[in-house]
Amino acid sequence: HRGTAMLRVRICAVGRLNARAPEAALIDDYLSRLGQTGRALGLGPASVTEVEDRKAAGGPGAMAAEAALLSRQIPDGAAVVALDERGRLLTSPDLAAQLGRWRDDARGEAVFLIGGADGLDPALRDRADLVLSFGKMVWPHMLARVMLAEQLYRAATILAGSPYHRA
Repeated sequence: HRGTAMLRVRICAVGRLNARAPEAALIDDYLSRLGQTGRALGLGPASVTEVEDRKAAGGPGAMAAEAALLSRQIPDGAAVVALDERGRLLTSPDLAAQLGRWRDDARGEAVFLIGGADGLDPALRDRADLVLSFGKMVWPHMLARVMLAEQLYRAATILAGSPYHRA
């Protein structure tokens, strides 16, 4: 990568992940690797922001309340990716290429949104630049975080030409 454009990466998720959970160690590892590999590519650093799970509050407004909390985490001009089972299926190279385009377009930040137990509010999903699916199966949102962190690291390795990704 030539130039000075950097694309910071943030995972914004509903719910708190216990720091001692096995998923937390995997997420930290992949995002740390992304930071190391991506630095020279203008990709990273990566971070995770958690917002309160409003499901306990109950009622029809819980999803909208979560959407409001997530929306506050999206900087102006950021590329927004909503994880949703109804989204597009991308290959890892396709995701890498999209991150590269956002970096080259000086978007500044890519924010990946992971909803709570009931998913993302449709209004928030509709404002996303990309709605991404990990397939038709439903995944626990803590595992979706791990899978996303791994795919972001994989994207950096693809952009770097590293042997980590073998198509």
